[in-house]
Amino acid sequence: MSIRRVVVTGMGLVTPLGVGVGTGWKRLVEGFSGVRRIVSVDVADMPVSIGGVVPRGNGVGELDAGMYLSAAEQRHFAEHILFAVAACQEALDQAGWHPESESDRERTGVAIGSGIGGLALLEHNTLRLAQGGPRRVSPFCIPGCLVNEAAGVVAIRHALRGPLHAAATACSSGAHAIGDAARMIQLGDADLMLAGGTEAAITRLGMASFAVMRALSRAFEASPEEASRPWDRARDGFVLGEGAGVLLLEEREHALERGANILAEIEGYGISGDGYHLTSPLPDGSGAARAMSAALRRARRVPECVGYLNAHATSTPVGDPIELEAVRRAFGNAAQELSISSTKSATGHLLGAAGGVEAVFSICALRSGIVPPTLNLHEPDDGCDLKLTPRAALDRKLDCVMSNSFAFGGSNACLVFGRGEK
Repeated sequence: MSIRRVVVTGMGLVTPLGVGVGTGWKRLVEGFSGVRRIVSVDVADMPVSIGGVVPRGNGVGELDAGMYLSAAEQRHFAEHILFAVAACQEALDQAGWHPESESDRERTGVAIGSGIGGLALLEHNTLRLAQGGPRRVSPFCIPGCLVNEAAGVVAIRHALRGPLHAAATACSSGAHAIGDAARMIQLGDADLMLAGGTEAAITRLGMASFAVMRALSRAFEASPEEASRPWDRARDGFVLGEGAGVLLLEEREHALERGANILAEIEGYGISGDGYHLTSPLPDGSGAARAMSAALRRARRVPECVGYLNAHATSTPVGDPIELEAVRRAFGNAAQELSISSTKSATGHLLGAAGGVEAVFSICALRSGIVPPTLNLHEPDDGCDLKLTPRAALDRKLDCVMSNSFAFGGSNACLVFGRGEK
């Protein structure tokens, strides 16, 4: 059986830079930061009070929950579901795919990953249990906060009856969901898949947990937009973010037959495990390098073909240089000509949604010929000899791009996208 080609025909974004691919991409390349002081959660007693928060309201680029969920659904569903519903709606609308026949619905599936799922809803009901007893717990507590219910609610809303999948591999969840969904199409399990990641972990427990680990930046409380600074010497931790990023993946011949606009092709998907530590990557970067090399082999690309890499780089002192060492391992001499940036400098780290959001940004770079900047990169680490696109976007013709996602527990995923024109 031949392996079918998989293209991207729709994209959707909900990020701290705003709602919508057009808004998020424009603000990203113009150097805006979505990191701000948190007001939606009580963080007054915490050492960290900033985050990459999705803007709310009914203005341009703001998320109006009522456009996507009823008042009852907003009470019953955790926000990772809301973000996924909004991103999927944009992807379907852009692709012009709203299946009505049963056969089309059966050939369309959903794969949306999340690292944590509905943390705020779980917190809320835990407090209700402690304060009022079991009768105070909502019957929607569990179904409303499960990781897989983001994909489930999307499938229900659009009556999609193809494969239903939810990767839960921490910060590589979104990338794994996209890669797994592409394989489902390649092997004939579906013709189309909504795929990506969603996360809503800016809660009291989420902020407190990462703060106690000393994983979050604390040095830029007075200037939140400067806190996320991958590879910069002054970095002191990541900034927690929230949102969702989704692609509509489609079998190429199916897309051509219906006259869909092909945005990109997913050419390669590489996965690996570090087998090393609960939270830290292998110090030599070999695990991440194996994922990148595997993605290149699957794409049948040599390293020199890749013009841009959207790095995982989260702005942590340990992880950022290890990823660059992994790039050197995987790319060899070609690493010197590779344009690299970390869009987390503008959004913060969206955990399980990061892979989906950064896949969208990578495709936007591929299509526009613009490499997005790494904000706040003023003084790179000693010995850094790679092109990290500091502070300003860069024009560059791109035929192939890569996006990295790495996670606690040593879970690595890498995606390679091409133009899909031939």
